[in-house]
Amino acid sequence: MLKQYLQFKLSQKLSPQQIQLMKLIQLPTQAFEQRLKQELEENPALESGKDKTDELDDDFDNTEDYNDSESINAEDINVDEYLSDDEIPDYRMQANNYSIDDEDKSVPYASGTSFTQHLKSQLNTFRLDDEEEQIALFLVGSVDESGYIRRELSDIMDDLAFTQNVYTTEDKIESVLAIVQQLDPAGVGARGLQECLSIQLHRKTPTPSIELAQKIIDKAFEQFTKKHYKKLLQKFDITETQLKDAIHEIERLNPKPGGSFSGNTRMVEHVVPDFTIKIVDGELELTLNGRNAPELHVSREYNNMLKGYKESKDKSKSQKDAVLFIKQKLDAAKWFIDAIRQRQQTLFITMSAIMHYQKEYFLTGDERKLKPMILKDIADEIEMDVSTVSRVANSKYVDTPYGTKLIKEFFSESMKNDQGEDVSTREIKKILETVIEEENKKKPLTDEKLAAILKEKGYPIARRTVAKYREQLDIPVARLRKEI
Repeated sequence: MLKQYLQFKLSQKLSPQQIQLMKLIQLPTQAFEQRLKQELEENPALESGKDKTDELDDDFDNTEDYNDSESINAEDINVDEYLSDDEIPDYRMQANNYSIDDEDKSVPYASGTSFTQHLKSQLNTFRLDDEEEQIALFLVGSVDESGYIRRELSDIMDDLAFTQNVYTTEDKIESVLAIVQQLDPAGVGARGLQECLSIQLHRKTPTPSIELAQKIIDKAFEQFTKKHYKKLLQKFDITETQLKDAIHEIERLNPKPGGSFSGNTRMVEHVVPDFTIKIVDGELELTLNGRNAPELHVSREYNNMLKGYKESKDKSKSQKDAVLFIKQKLDAAKWFIDAIRQRQQTLFITMSAIMHYQKEYFLTGDERKLKPMILKDIADEIEMDVSTVSRVANSKYVDTPYGTKLIKEFFSESMKNDQGEDVSTREIKKILETVIEEENKKKPLTDEKLAAILKEKGYPIARRTVAKYREQLDIPVARLRKEI
């Protein structure tokens, strides 16, 4: 039997305006300025700067005029038509055909000679026949930005045959590669780190230390990389001082010769702090970057046009179409101004709560004073959603007396110390880092010994936890920290 019945269901949906507000909150200062510029270009009803006519007529307020204009009779404007096209949110009309790491095409690039052109120009100083020149040019084209050729000679031989119509042998390619490896910067064209360091050492004026360094790289590279210093002392029958001098020569070499080329143009990321914290008379003072608080107002000209339509007796079809456009742009302008104000307020309230929560740290700069703090702590404090706090923390920077910091760095989980008190994992990491810095580098501390030291200091954590924190701090294992 079929039955019909009504069911009431309460669901919550985000409006396009709420989604856009969340996106605005997430934007760091520079990206926010770009978004602001885009909105000003697209919406003629939105203007930047202070409204000059405000000084002439205090009673004539933008917002009031705009609100008055909303009293246009419904019969004069077709509501369905008003909501048809222009009300479709932007995100529904855009194709998601870009990746998050797309380059900003508006960033200018420095001009100059490319790394590959720099290498090709040097080939003119060698006497090469036609075949050798084609092979040399192909090899130079295979050099990556670090200065290495990371391909097998057999693959290069096949590519030369298929793409350049050059039929040659691996021995011939290797002989031409030896010429390419004579180019500057020293070490370019190497097929691996060992060959790169060896090329650089053989270019240097021979001294006892350099000759020993050459032998270590050419004949005992694996033992050197694993820091088996005792085996090196026995193998070459040398003293610790001689080994130390040779290692010093190796440490002065460039493992990425391509990176030193001045023609390499890489995008440089400039961090613009969104907040500034200062200590004034022993108290913390928070300010929001002025670039996050632009002066915006609704165009008076557009308000007057809408007001003129309301007062007009004869309303033609073209006037109705025009007023639809005007009213939509005024709606968008008014909403955008409100969204900017909400963004400013959300940013300031969130950062203010974080600053007061971590007051001891901001007054001293001592990372050991950082309290355990998760997103929910701040969300509960300011009575906002955790996702809102996350958007502020993940992409914003604050200028402190101790440098510019990413806000999310102030968040950390808690652990219990031997007194049963909650301490920040950041505090433990800082102590771990200090212990490793002060260790005897001839006998570095193992993770097990580090765990024992931390336990003595009142932080009972397991060896595997020490290993995890050490890796997060980008500190190698004990064997690789060893020095002579």
